[in-house]
Amino acid sequence: MLPAPSLTIGIEEEYQIVNPKTRQLTSYITQFLDGDHTILREREIKPELHQSMVELGSNVCRNIQEARTELVKMRCMINDLAKARGLVIVASGTHPLSLWHEQEITPLERYLGVLEDMQELARQLLIFGMHVHIGIEDPEFVIDVMNVARYMLPHILALSTSSPFWEGRNTGLKSYRSVIFRRFPRTGIPYTFSSHAEYDRFVQTLVQTGSIPNASKIWWDARPHHKYPTLEFRVPDLCTTVDEALCIAALFQALVLKLWKMRVENTTFRQYSPALIDENKWRAVRYGIEGKLIDFGRAEELPARQLIHELVEFVDDVVDELGSRREVEYAYTMLQQGTSADRQLRVFEESGQSLEAVVDHLAKETMRGCYDAEGNPNI
Repeated sequence: MLPAPSLTIGIEEEYQIVNPKTRQLTSYITQFLDGDHTILREREIKPELHQSMVELGSNVCRNIQEARTELVKMRCMINDLAKARGLVIVASGTHPLSLWHEQEITPLERYLGVLEDMQELARQLLIFGMHVHIGIEDPEFVIDVMNVARYMLPHILALSTSSPFWEGRNTGLKSYRSVIFRRFPRTGIPYTFSSHAEYDRFVQTLVQTGSIPNASKIWWDARPHHKYPTLEFRVPDLCTTVDEALCIAALFQALVLKLWKMRVENTTFRQYSPALIDENKWRAVRYGIEGKLIDFGRAEELPARQLIHELVEFVDDVVDELGSRREVEYAYTMLQQGTSADRQLRVFEESGQSLEAVVDHLAKETMRGCYDAEGNPNI
């Protein structure tokens, strides 16, 4: 038998660059950079398509404790860089106020290429997500996990929802980011594959027909990474707080280990079509944790909170081995306090429907837990 997966964790976050006076996104990324990137405190800052967005990625982490240290470092570093320029960093799936057609495009060749390919769809992509990489060295097991974990993606999306507003409007959805991204090709719930070879043939067909240059242009909610031995989970909205982000990452890691143990025991889950799982994803997009999700095994709809409780219980027997009980069980706190989307909507109503108040709230929550009482990073 092949050795167990390393279960390393990598986290990428896409932050908003905001002017604290106007509360609007500001096109500033090129002033953070030296050429097309910059290295600050051993960390690469990457631009994105819009100049009002900046992406940071963690180093490879062996466990969730290292991931916590990395995430705090990332947020402190980019926050300090922004503060030095009179700006703030915000973490949420969409910006409550700003208009996509007013944003400047980052003038780098790869983004101009995306703009040429996708046209106005690319300009509308003013959304912010979190990507979690879990180390899986066996390519066949990567496919096995992707096939099974598709079922749980809507549950975890519901927990991560942080994008109820778009262009100054309450959309009535908890994850409007998901709606915007769904307009791109090769997005959404992944398909099932019988083997890694079948997945490779799928990719090669798209490459040979000029559809994509390589597998990096496949943007499913979970995908085998084209360069690293990881399964990359891309479904979450950008989590507003560090604790929320770590909960989501820890859930993905625990889910992979649980599925590995099931594989060793020669057990697995039934697989359902993307069309059925999309029904649950829509419910997560619309209602977050406040609605109902479908339990396809029982063939009935149940409260999302109940099914998320069941997901946490499903991985309970592996979290102590991973040392991630604190982070995984933070899901219970999220279920009690509401997701970022729920809290944003509460601030919106309590402030007399002030979106400026929502932006201020997000800016504060983004850095919550990152500094101690003396203003030192919590690392």
